[in-house]
Amino acid sequence: MKTSNSSSPMQIEVWSDILCPFCYIGKRKLELALEELGLSDSAQVEWKSFQLNPDLVGDATKSIHQYLAEVKGWSIEQSREMNQRVSEIASSVGLTFKLDSSKLANSLDAHRLLHLARVEGKQDAVSQALFMAYFSESKDIADRSTLKAIGLSAGIAAQQLDALFSSAMYQEAVLADQQEAAELGVRGVPYFVFNRQYAVSGAQEVAVFKQVLEKVQQQ
Repeated sequence: MKTSNSSSPMQIEVWSDILCPFCYIGKRKLELALEELGLSDSAQVEWKSFQLNPDLVGDATKSIHQYLAEVKGWSIEQSREMNQRVSEIASSVGLTFKLDSSKLANSLDAHRLLHLARVEGKQDAVSQALFMAYFSESKDIADRSTLKAIGLSAGIAAQQLDALFSSAMYQEAVLADQQEAAELGVRGVPYFVFNRQYAVSGAQEVAVFKQVLEKVQQQ
């Protein structure tokens, strides 16, 4: 395996889904680790697509608690308790989750927007806005007007956003990311790959991310 060039930016690839609470929590923990090591401005983070449920059909009448109960075989009360625990974990790293009012939505268009944002150099801003929209602002991240507003706020031109949502642009790129994840043996997200040398699976503690970041720096 090749070693990294210390003069080159650290490359961090993250497979995640906008609907995944631990992906948002893991994102924040990675950011905290980068901040503590003074690497926030030197590391390059790329967000890769991984849809946990590509066939999910949005349903404004169904709560996240109901959905989780259905897919996990839990009671509604068990789902509420699990979501409460997840919200508490999020709060411990400074995030606010409002899962009681989250909108059940398919994330394909959000992932397509992330691919456009990467090309435009706006992916960090768009990924953060998408996670906030879903987990903290109770917005429908499958609604194209919501997605367009997020893109505009990040500085992407309206005509590019209109072209994206009037076509299947980047849909193949989303599928390619998921195929690459399968080839790497990724079974769940978040999944972090550092310079294609080290990997971290799940929303690990900040200390774990720091240890890996320091190893990569030493290569």
